[in-house]
Amino acid sequence: MFDQGSRTDLSTEPVKETVVRQRTLKSVIKCTGVGLHSGHNITMTIHPAGVNHGVVFRRIDVTDVDNVVPARWDHVVDTRLCSVLGNKDGVTIGTVEHVMAALAGCGVDNVEIEIDGGEVPIMDGSSEPFVHLIENAGVVEQNAPRRVIRILKRVEVGYGSGHVAISPAETQVMDFQIDFNSNVVKRQEMSLKVVNGAFRKELSKARTFGFLHEVEALWEAGLAKGGSLDNAIVVSHDGIMNKDGLRFDDEFVRHKVLDAIGDLYLAGAPILGRFEGVCSGHAANNKLLQALFADDDAWTWDVLSGDAVHFAVDGGIYADPMDAIV
Repeated sequence: MFDQGSRTDLSTEPVKETVVRQRTLKSVIKCTGVGLHSGHNITMTIHPAGVNHGVVFRRIDVTDVDNVVPARWDHVVDTRLCSVLGNKDGVTIGTVEHVMAALAGCGVDNVEIEIDGGEVPIMDGSSEPFVHLIENAGVVEQNAPRRVIRILKRVEVGYGSGHVAISPAETQVMDFQIDFNSNVVKRQEMSLKVVNGAFRKELSKARTFGFLHEVEALWEAGLAKGGSLDNAIVVSHDGIMNKDGLRFDDEFVRHKVLDAIGDLYLAGAPILGRFEGVCSGHAANNKLLQALFADDDAWTWDVLSGDAVHFAVDGGIYADPMDAIV
């Protein structure tokens, strides 16, 4: 996971007391749920992992070829309905963005994710169930500094009618704007510094959404077989079809920010920079990472130390330094 480019590997430097350490889970967590697109019941188990392991998926239902799929931007093979990762043997894992967002938002660097199907369970359509599991398992610090990707100059990619960009900032900042041709959704905007538990409080509960006519078209095409009002907001021409309504007045744009955080964590480390998304989605997010890493002058590895440690993304989940492990 930590082999982006050939620059100095800061993660092997001695850990100082004021440096943000890498973190992993304190214990194994497990969940079972339906796959949004396949409709199959899928079990996912997330294991603690060692320093510099990063996030790696393993398809335990695949035994005849390589079943390991790194959670990296250069392993993204499809972005039409979700972010899908794949390896050289054609083994894929879909709908990774919500669990990746939970790991990013809770400041978890190293895990091994075992899964017995081709996509991450959709759960309730948000990241909150994964955040809850991480909180229950607990988080421990590890004896190596957390590497971050510091943005040095603005990188922008146009995509369809929208665009995405990343520019220098001292923390991770997410700016997003959506504008749908719908009386229900319309135009929504959000700007958020992802620090001090902001992900858990402001974003984790925001659910995926779709318009009724699009959902019906997916069903007719044999897709979104696991989709229901239990795991997605469905918008008709005159309102929200979910009985309990919305969790936030602007839940739609909040979920787009959640998705972007998950997609950006495929960079292989947290990004320190201001993300700007305008009417964009998974495809544009991956194009942005491609453009970023194609320009060596646009980014550098760094570690957070001194006063900057107060802005480290930790989801508000405390890890006892005395529990530090390799």
